[in-house]
Amino acid sequence: MKSTQNRPSNVAVYFKVQAGGEPVGGLTADQFRIYEDGSLVSEGESKQTILNPEVAASHYTLLLMDMSGSVTSDPEAVKTLVDAATAFTDRVEKSHKVAVYTFDGSPEIHAVAPFGSPGGAKGAIRGLLSYKPQDPSTNLNGAVVKGLTELDRALAHAEHPMKFGTLVVFSDGTDRAGRVTKDDMRKAIKDRKYEVFAIGLGKEMQESELKDIGRSGTSRTDNKQEVVKSFDDIAQRIEASTKSYYLLSYCSPSRAGKHEVKIHVQAKNEKGERSGSLVSEFDASGFTHGCDPNTPPSFDVSKGDALAPKKEDAEKSSSAGGEKGEVKAGARATVKPSQGGSVRLPPPPSSSTTSSQSGSQSGSQPAKQPQDFNP
Repeated sequence: MKSTQNRPSNVAVYFKVQAGGEPVGGLTADQFRIYEDGSLVSEGESKQTILNPEVAASHYTLLLMDMSGSVTSDPEAVKTLVDAATAFTDRVEKSHKVAVYTFDGSPEIHAVAPFGSPGGAKGAIRGLLSYKPQDPSTNLNGAVVKGLTELDRALAHAEHPMKFGTLVVFSDGTDRAGRVTKDDMRKAIKDRKYEVFAIGLGKEMQESELKDIGRSGTSRTDNKQEVVKSFDDIAQRIEASTKSYYLLSYCSPSRAGKHEVKIHVQAKNEKGERSGSLVSEFDASGFTHGCDPNTPPSFDVSKGDALAPKKEDAEKSSSAGGEKGEVKAGARATVKPSQGGSVRLPPPPSSSTTSSQSGSQSGSQPAKQPQDFNP
């Protein structure tokens, strides 16, 4: 997804691992092998380590909750929903910034806990126990569009150069207000690179309706008592996805010139052993001794997510055998574990070849988002 080099000889690569479309989390530094120009770099020499990805990425999740008349007319259902949303927020807030908004039949969504709320979003959810809708109808399509716009706005001010947004939508029924067409809602989702999940309650919300919204996953139940489990299912998926991002940092033995770095991973699970790799480049000009692999990388935040692989990069990716390596356009350059597959990432920006240049950019300039790019 992004790579950088800094003096004295630090190289860092940020990437995601998944197998069969499912995120792979919990890998440790010793499960990765680092090759420079085809030669294995020993762990003792590289001092490779997995850094906390939070030093490079911001994860934002917006929970959008249906509080139309069909929901609020049942106090028991509201209490169960509040319990479910509280547990969801408590779990996701450990790794994400979380905001909670509601919708009914009104043209706007309503902030319960915006991003950055003092004390987090969890505490504000209890206020929904006495919530009264302004309009008892259901503006589901319009609310999804507004929720995505709110994510856009929040991520534009995120502190890290890499930004990931997630929208989670709960509803007990289809759109009734008709303020926004289903096609416009679908287009708004398609135009973003965010993960979007949908939770449905009741027979009116069919699986096909949920899939129109939840392209990243859905959970549905007819029993209001089981809605807590539905929320927890989605929270688990978000948590697993977050843990599948890795920031691998190491000390390069190279001291001059440009080099190819290959990161190879091998992991075992109940389905057997899987392996995959990715390839990037770095410039070792001016490299010397004294490297500390725990030093956070200085990504070029003046370009932000624009440095992530684009569609044309994905089309150029290749595989040496087995399943093909895969790069998705936009913010998520995904390495799909394969037998000998590889993915070539674009070289890091030349401005990051010295720690003084990159450090000043990282510390003082906000990420600029191109008008046609959505993280």
